[in-house]
Amino acid sequence: MRTAIVYYSLNGNTSYAAERIAKKLGAELISIEPEQAYPAKGFKKFIHGGKSAMKNETPKLKPYSFNADGFDRVILGTPVWASNIAPPLRSFIEENRATLSEKRIAAFVCLSGSGAGKAMEKLKACLGTDSLEAELALIDPKDKPREANDKRIADFCDALIGC
Repeated sequence: MRTAIVYYSLNGNTSYAAERIAKKLGAELISIEPEQAYPAKGFKKFIHGGKSAMKNETPKLKPYSFNADGFDRVILGTPVWASNIAPPLRSFIEENRATLSEKRIAAFVCLSGSGAGKAMEKLKACLGTDSLEAELALIDPKDKPREANDKRIADFCDALIGC
């Protein structure tokens, strides 16, 4: 099954997870970025990013290459901001809504604190679905490597391989 992993990563945790999942599944990685970057450090990071996520903003994205016809499954990856998905992923979904509705969809989120469940529910609502093929939440997989995250990634991939 041809799989694409479409993700946004501000500080590297989501890209770290995406790379590991892609390696295990043989998936293609597609990184998306907003035209105007979010602050990556300090107080502004939380204020600007959190406000943008809470308002369900859809920032303009830098050009990316995604041809949905080439994939059977799309895995979406995002950091959790204010118990929500990051706005660049919301933009990607809005831009590709019609073709995503025809694909098998799985998702993973990366976070430092709480809000994974709420973010996953908001992602499903954004997609217009009640369920995903598989879901994964990771606590700081790059910044704080731990065996539990490696096991969760392996279990997520195994669940998708079995589908």
